[in-house]
Amino acid sequence: MIIIKLKEKKTVTNNIVMLYVMNLTQLVLPLLTFPYLTRVLSVSNYGVLSYVKSLMTYTIIIIEFGYLLSGTKDIVEAKEDPQKIGLILGRITVAKILLAFIAFIVLLIMIIFVPLLHQHITFTILSFFSPFLTIFLFDYLFRGLERMYLITYRYLIMKGISTSCIFMFIHNNSQMLLIPLFDTLGTTMSIIWVFHEVKKMGIKLRFDSFKAVLYSIRESFTYFISDIVSTIFNALNTLLIGIYLDSSSVAYWGVIMTLITAVQSMYTPISDGIYPHMLQTKSLKLLRKIIIIFTPLLALGGSVTFSGSKVIMLLIGGQKYLVASPYLRMCVPLLIFSFFSMLFGWPTLGAIRKVRETTFTSILAACVQVVGLIFISILNCFNIPSIIILRTVTEGTITFSRLLLVYKFKSLFDK
Repeated sequence: MIIIKLKEKKTVTNNIVMLYVMNLTQLVLPLLTFPYLTRVLSVSNYGVLSYVKSLMTYTIIIIEFGYLLSGTKDIVEAKEDPQKIGLILGRITVAKILLAFIAFIVLLIMIIFVPLLHQHITFTILSFFSPFLTIFLFDYLFRGLERMYLITYRYLIMKGISTSCIFMFIHNNSQMLLIPLFDTLGTTMSIIWVFHEVKKMGIKLRFDSFKAVLYSIRESFTYFISDIVSTIFNALNTLLIGIYLDSSSVAYWGVIMTLITAVQSMYTPISDGIYPHMLQTKSLKLLRKIIIIFTPLLALGGSVTFSGSKVIMLLIGGQKYLVASPYLRMCVPLLIFSFFSMLFGWPTLGAIRKVRETTFTSILAACVQVVGLIFISILNCFNIPSIIILRTVTEGTITFSRLLLVYKFKSLFDK
């Protein structure tokens, strides 16, 4: 029994460590290209780049459709049976291809009606290729098998290639079209490596009936709703800023959100690392340990961000983005709330199969967000500070509603 517990603890620790390696890379590589691109591209062109990347967030969510969570659960339940896993891979792959087709149609409609996209049609369509190819990266497979190191390796391949190419070939606005092509190249090379690893495991894609594909989409729908609602805060805000404010404001918002996303990416290894383990153990003890360890770190990080916002913006964006430093200070409460909303979500409530309840908290926050956007529009104060305050309120809504649910269902956990 002791040996088994030690093995489980080592697996969880290894998962979190490997995901932290990946997320540190996710933090470092964008922070390398970020100040570079803000300097070689004009503020207007960087605004376009930031806007389209935010839009691709929606595209990825439609293609993923919650399968990162539901697919992980299916792989865990398959208990490493190669035939069952092959069927799951085939079923989800076909489903994602259908969803990608829908996402592309939606993108074409947006190109027609959103002026910023209509002015940059080629760049927008090229940016779709890399999200489409993520269908074949099978991250849910490696998460379900608790082989997080494979996700880390494929990310290093993917982003290492695209980042290197950006530094070598992007020097001014005229070369901006190459950026999505480099992303596509990196993703393609990762897919080749992933298929090699899957073959080594003895797993083959097995295509199920179309009825089974549709059933899997229906089963993953609840996860999808929660995902799209959780992400709607950033993507919808950026979308509306692109419509109502000028490209410079989009660029400032893009810089702030890049920094916020970079910090939040440091939270996800905890969620992704403990999720498969929590599905099996439902351990409140593990949850308490995470809170005790990371709360002081959150306080320290918030203090550094607030007091050093000018230095951070100067280093990352340069002198022309220094005006956005007050926005970064305003985001400190948002960063703290988002950690706990993530922790109390799928790793905790999802582990006890409270999928609908978890989704409800996201929908509740989305309602707060929409009402807030209408309110600030009516008051004619649609600006970046107002959106940051609203975004913080919605994240706080998710955090406290999920905390109440954890308390309500505490009897379902292994204490």
